[in-house]
Amino acid sequence: MEIRSLKIILTIICLSYTPLSHGQGPDTVLTLLFAGDIMGHDGQIFSARNDSSGTYEYDSVFRHIAPFISSVDVATGNLEVTMGGPPYKGYPAFSSPDELAVACRNAGFDILGTANNHSADRGSRGIFRTLRVLDSLGIRHTGTWASPEERDIISPLMICHEQMRIALLAYTYGTNGIVVPPPATVAYIDTIRAAADIRRAEWLGADRTIIFIHWGIEYDTMPSAEQKKTAEALRRAGADLIIGSHPHVVQPVAAETDSVVIRDPVVWSMGNFVSNQRTRRRDGGLMIRLEITANSDTAYVSDAGYVLTWVYTPVENGKQKFYILPCAEFEKKPEFFQLPVHYEAMVLYITDARRLLDNHGTGFREMTFADGKWIGVRR
Repeated sequence: MEIRSLKIILTIICLSYTPLSHGQGPDTVLTLLFAGDIMGHDGQIFSARNDSSGTYEYDSVFRHIAPFISSVDVATGNLEVTMGGPPYKGYPAFSSPDELAVACRNAGFDILGTANNHSADRGSRGIFRTLRVLDSLGIRHTGTWASPEERDIISPLMICHEQMRIALLAYTYGTNGIVVPPPATVAYIDTIRAAADIRRAEWLGADRTIIFIHWGIEYDTMPSAEQKKTAEALRRAGADLIIGSHPHVVQPVAAETDSVVIRDPVVWSMGNFVSNQRTRRRDGGLMIRLEITANSDTAYVSDAGYVLTWVYTPVENGKQKFYILPCAEFEKKPEFFQLPVHYEAMVLYITDARRLLDNHGTGFREMTFADGKWIGVRR
């Protein structure tokens, strides 16, 4: 009965895609993008509120980065808040207005990971409501479920595109000590369970399996011994790509490369995509862009890159605003910034991040999106 249900769900998920055709036609390319922590601190909630109408507006947050997100086939972000309903609150028990999810969709996000240490900030009701909001917006999600049975049926999340199927699995190290009462379900890091999930993905025909994982030590710029141990266990189990978040700062990216294939990519931490953390290294993050090529024999990662992003917070009409900026573009525009100190803070973030990635990263190149094309960054 369980296997039959899985086949039905997989068929439904793939209806909107071209049928798979391994062994037929030319190579095809799937482009993926991953973004780090989408936070909702009190300052962000206050900034988004329209004082006249009492409604909330987040679209402007993504104005400068939306072309990057919408340019790929599938974009995934880490939703590190609940849509738990009012009262809206930031740290330590996050619940953001539904309009944040609306803005994520409008910016081009197709999938939001919901497994992180704030998944249960509003208890099981917050988990349920978050899932309902995302479903109502047509945003796919993975990492939390309404019940164990639902997890068994719809996990892994399958991305189907022409000649390939990609499985996405999400896990978190914990939920800040909050016990999640059943039937609400959160995917905790468990390498034995993950191995079973990866085997299920293979049974479903996944050409590659991506692990979207919440792990590590907050504010450390290098991966911990536990991260490395977990990554090795996931690789042994068959994981092909590992994309990490949680430390709120950028950690290195690494992959083995030859002239064609990029092997075993791991992103230890993407840092903050948007938040009100303004101290050094916490005020930005990176997006990961991957190309997966499928031919008659296999599917493989053919390109891996990152985009440095920084959160700009000028005061406009007496209210602090939040804008996610692609660094490679705006480091050339000092005149854009309200104050020199803003530009200098972004340059410091860029300098720190590039030094870390240049010294400890391998296999990924810095990229930007300009004139409708993805290109390498010239420094």
